[in-house]
Amino acid sequence: MSSGAMRGSNGSAWAGGKVCMTNCPTLIVMVGLPARGKTYISKKLTRYLNWIGVPTKEFNVGQYRRELVKAFRSFEFFLPDNEEGQKVRKQCALLALNDVGRYLGEEGGHVAVFDATNTTRERRDTILKFADQHGFKTFFVESICMDPDVIAENIVQVKLGSPDYLNCSSEAATEDFMKRIDSYKNFYETLDENHDKELSYIKIMDVGRRYLVNRVVDHIQSRIVYYLMNIHITPRSIYLCRHGESELNIKGRIGGDSGLSGRGKQFAKQLASYIDEQNIHDLKVWTSQMKRTIQTAEALGAPYEQWKTLNEIDAGVCEEMRYEEIQESYPLEFALRDQDKYRYRYPKGESYEDLVQRLEPVIMELERQENVLVICHQAVMRCLLAYFLDKSAEELPYLKCPLHTVLKLTPIAYGCKVEPVHLNVEAVNTHRNKPENVDITRTPEAALVTVPDPNGPLHLEC
Repeated sequence: MSSGAMRGSNGSAWAGGKVCMTNCPTLIVMVGLPARGKTYISKKLTRYLNWIGVPTKEFNVGQYRRELVKAFRSFEFFLPDNEEGQKVRKQCALLALNDVGRYLGEEGGHVAVFDATNTTRERRDTILKFADQHGFKTFFVESICMDPDVIAENIVQVKLGSPDYLNCSSEAATEDFMKRIDSYKNFYETLDENHDKELSYIKIMDVGRRYLVNRVVDHIQSRIVYYLMNIHITPRSIYLCRHGESELNIKGRIGGDSGLSGRGKQFAKQLASYIDEQNIHDLKVWTSQMKRTIQTAEALGAPYEQWKTLNEIDAGVCEEMRYEEIQESYPLEFALRDQDKYRYRYPKGESYEDLVQRLEPVIMELERQENVLVICHQAVMRCLLAYFLDKSAEELPYLKCPLHTVLKLTPIAYGCKVEPVHLNVEAVNTHRNKPENVDITRTPEAALVTVPDPNGPLHLEC
């Protein structure tokens, strides 16, 4: 692995001979034959960067082609000597690049992911010139896979469901797509350690068995490399749940470090039974360092690991207060939080934005692991769930994560399947929707209209 870059006297990085300041937008360029997981990587990378607060958008050239050429085109369309196909594909690439320029230049985007085969040096040189003209940094991500089983599985899982093959049998679609791959192989020029030594790139070989990294020039590229070196495609499930109902939950108080209520202990037993019934291979169990998650995990009768990082959001001066008390003592703070719940930071405490940054190592480790059960807290679970479901910063603080419900997450081709599992143990409702009136001059009644009543009806489901 080689890293670093030539530096100008002002600390800026040289990219292809042109000075680019460290805050320049980044263009990530995918490289590789069809069915090598480029779109899978593009979508995961886009989701990750958006989650950590780096505005990122994916531009899939295949989608541009399907919009421009509505009718089905066989592998012959992709042959290098097909002039019509070459013309259309070049046009689509330029349309996508124009949109990249608009996103990074006018719309405030920080990173664009250009998802296409980009298998020739000529095409990559075109992209480099475009980036150079606009002052963008470029980082190439090449996926190389020689494992026929992985390629075949990718074709079945993703390509056969593509709009390109809606009216084809699976056999005909597979045969056509394999011929499409062969047509690209004839003129594929891989990133070369000598010819491309000035470029910034990572080569991912056989779905992460080996990596080659060259000229990482800034923290964004470093984070991209670290992330890509931790993801895998091994089938697995991630189980997310909150601790059992706590004593402070019953009292309608936020935060604190109380133990489980009677119903919370009952949930812990039910959770143990559920996990035992699943017969999960090599399950890892993670908790926070707070009593209520530890007591929930202890009922499992299995080893568990405590993460301080998984502790609930710090409510600062509002710890262990009821919402009614916060409204009475800190009405301005209560209104400001309702106006921007994601970025609002409790006095002497944390915001959801802080929490996302704190939880990044957890996400990285979840990507590295296989089957994991995370027993955590409402705000923490919202942040983790937002990553897997690609939710925005505005949606994240209002995701419903009720007590006594397990969410089973199973990664699929381009996303994540979610199965809520209700363990039939009643609990108080702790979810508060955003009130319509968030003005600082609102009445206490308007401020508290969405506050859940701890003495109200108990819930059994989302």
